[in-house]
Amino acid sequence: MTTSTRGARTPAVLVLEDGRTFRGRAYGAVGETFGEAVFSTGMTGYQETLTDPSYHRQVVVMTAPHIGNTGVNDEDPESKRIWVSGYVVRDPARVPSNWRSVRSLDEELTAQGVVGISGIDTRALTRHLRERGAMRVGIFSGEVIADEATLLAKVQASPQMKGADLCGEVATAEQYVVPAIGTKRFTVAAVDLGIKGMTPHRMAERGIEVHVLPASATLEDVYAVHPDGVFFSNGPGDPATADHPVAVMRGVLERKTPLFGICFGNQILGRALGFGTYKLKYGHRGINQPVQDRTTGKVEVTAHNHGFAVDAPLDKVSDTPYGRAEVSHVCLNDNVVEGLQLLDQPAFSVQYHPEAAAGPHDAAYLFDRFVSLMEGQRA
Repeated sequence: MTTSTRGARTPAVLVLEDGRTFRGRAYGAVGETFGEAVFSTGMTGYQETLTDPSYHRQVVVMTAPHIGNTGVNDEDPESKRIWVSGYVVRDPARVPSNWRSVRSLDEELTAQGVVGISGIDTRALTRHLRERGAMRVGIFSGEVIADEATLLAKVQASPQMKGADLCGEVATAEQYVVPAIGTKRFTVAAVDLGIKGMTPHRMAERGIEVHVLPASATLEDVYAVHPDGVFFSNGPGDPATADHPVAVMRGVLERKTPLFGICFGNQILGRALGFGTYKLKYGHRGINQPVQDRTTGKVEVTAHNHGFAVDAPLDKVSDTPYGRAEVSHVCLNDNVVEGLQLLDQPAFSVQYHPEAAAGPHDAAYLFDRFVSLMEGQRA
């Protein structure tokens, strides 16, 4: 990626790997960038989306037409930087308007070197991705713009998301602790595969001291903190490449320590139990996805960011090396597996984001469910 700033009038072009091209104006930094083109249906929460490590090496297309209205603040980021490879919007806000805003989104994208494009028909682009599937894309602006054949060749030479091992690129390099808020009740070892900042905060609110460990953490590292429970976070990339986290999780399952996984962690649990994973055509991304908790029958509106899913049977209980397992949650749009649970020991996971940053709070009870598992184990 090359970056410089030239202003909003600089021409830009977006080129998909199948040759479809859109022309607009530069938004953020000027230069070139590559990634997997995906769309997010959230109307709010763009700052949390941009800073979610699960979006590493993805170019995010916003389906909501007006982006940047509330500017950028220093309280809402989910990590220390923007992780998206590129950003695509239709109508960026000319002037942000919010009492918490300290700078514009355009300024933030420019400062962090994120190449974007605005002024294109994001509705047409979203429909194209929905019909053809997520694919590689390049955004080019300023002096790097060349003939379309040259730009297309660059896009087609960029790496694909399938087979990408990325969690080590976004995880913490050093262990750190998020202290419990109020009285400490439990200790949790959280394996960081791309964790969002709100996740350990939600646990801390429930009296949990969270030890966040690097993605490379061993089973010995996990149990060195004497955990009451173990958590595996969200993260980017293809779960088929995550052999090390799968091995660590199997060690946790063998010890029957209460276990909770979110998003990538759900896919890791699926693999640990012996299920396969597969790439979705265009994935689930946004804060308005309907999911049914099959243990209660309740339907939740949930926040999603995943392009892979677990291949597990919806209509039966499966036998695994760690006891019986079943699909606990399912997406009502397409019947994709959205959660797993073991019936003979304390372990469960969901494919979506109950920390709700940004998004609805329908799934916050899952952190309480994790607490209940640790209470039961202690009893």
